[in-house]
Formats: sequence, structure tokens, C-alpha cells
Amino acid sequence: MTNDPLLDFRGFSFSHFGQERTVYRKGEGPAVIIMHEVPGISTEVIRFARKVVDAGFTVFMPHLFGVFGTETNEGNRIRELAKLCVSREWHVLAENRSSPIADWLRGLAAHVHEEIGGAGVGAVGMCVTGNFALSMTLDPWVVAPVLAHPSFPLPLTRKKAAALHVTPETLDNARRRIRDEGMKVLGVRFTSDVLFCRAARFDTLRRELGYGFEEVQLPGRSARPHAEPPHSVLTIGLVDKEGEPTRAAVDRVIEFLKQRLR
Repeated sequence: MTNDPLLDFRGFSFSHFGQERTVYRKGEGPAVIIMHEVPGISTEVIRFARKVVDAGFTVFMPHLFGVFGTETNEGNRIRELAKLCVSREWHVLAENRSSPIADWLRGLAAHVHEEIGGAGVGAVGMCVTGNFALSMTLDPWVVAPVLAHPSFPLPLTRKKAAALHVTPETLDNARRRIRDEGMKVLGVRFTSDVLFCRAARFDTLRRELGYGFEEVQLPGRSARPHAEPPHSVLTIGLVDKEGEPTRAAVDRVIEFLKQRLR
């Protein structure tokens, strides 16, 4: 198994609302917060983070839970998801509210913006953190939200499969910012993802956000072989070669960040 100690990043402690976590930082330029997926800061997430750094951004990557610097496998994915299901900070079935951890992430974004300044902060959420990028737009300095295969609430029913894990206030504010500020929201998923991020969730985003929502949907066959079921477009499912749809999706995310933050 590959291990990546992340020695090229600098770790620092950040506290907010009595919660303290380590945040890993690297790069120069506009700020982008990358929120990892299950099972944690995996080697696949780190690979994506370095691509964002290389594109000219300062990446802030908080360690929210789980593994650090190891490859993703079925065992650690199931184990970490099970832990989240019983955590007080993660409300995995909530439909019209977010998880408490989203407030900590908003605090981090405020801290980052105060230091880095510029046009604002980018926020890339993945899987269990996907919709947190939308919750963070409650604050005006978060101007480039990316929802990569957002998976909460867990789609145990049709209603939950279509829900967004954000408050009504978040949606009202997002619609206002789209109308008044030209804010855009980018979403990415595999069309064959029927376990966590189903088509109904993107249908809801399209209906609620209208022209402010840009979607990138890729066929499951474009995922890396053996990345079953296809789910994580930017990380586990990435085929990092020119001409590959998943590589084009990563390139679009980076271009979106450039457009909104510069």
C-alpha cells in the first residue's frame, strides 16, 4: 500500500467553536479549501490537491476524519463511513439542514480569507463533504463552490436521494447571490452512481439554482478500471491522461476556480 506523509505541505492547528483540527497548506495564490472524502486524506485526494496547487492556488486541506496519506480501499471506506453515521458532528440523513461540521468549515474559510484576501475563497467538497461547499456560500467570501459527487443525505429513500443536506436559508441565499452577484456552483458526478449521488440530487440542484448551476456528468465507463462502483470523479475514478473524460473534469474544476477567484 502506498503511503504519502504529505511532507511538502505545512500543517497547522485551527480551532473554531471549541473544535480543533489540523489543516494542511501548500501553494501560492488565491485560497482553495479542499474537503476530503471517505476514508480521509487519502493518496488520491492528495494527488488532486497537488494539481490545484500546481495550477497556482494556495490549498488548505483540513483533516476532518479517517486515514492520512494511505490509499483508498473498500475496508477503510466502509469503516470510516460507519464512524460518521454515529458521529454527533455528521448528520448523515439530514435533508433540510447541514452537519455541525459545516460551521467549523465556514470558520476556516473566514480565517483563510482574512489572511489571503483577494476575490474570495474556493471550496471543493467531495462525497460526504460535497454539499458543505454549498453551505459555505452563506458567507460572501466563498465565491467558487464545487460539489463533487455530493452524497449526503445518504439516499435511503427517494426523498433523501433528491435532498441536498443544506438549510432552506442556504438555498435562498444561493439564489440571491446567483441573481445579484453572478455566483456559479459547479457539480460533478458519474451518471451511473446509483449508490450515493443519484441523478435526482442533480435534478434538485438544477431546479433550485437554475442557470447558476453548472454540471459535469460523466458516463461510468469513463472511470478508472476497477473503481467500482463509479463514484469519485476527481480522485478514485480519475484516469489521469489527456483525452480522458475524468481528466477533463479535473481540468474544468481548476478552470472554474481560476475564473471565479482571479
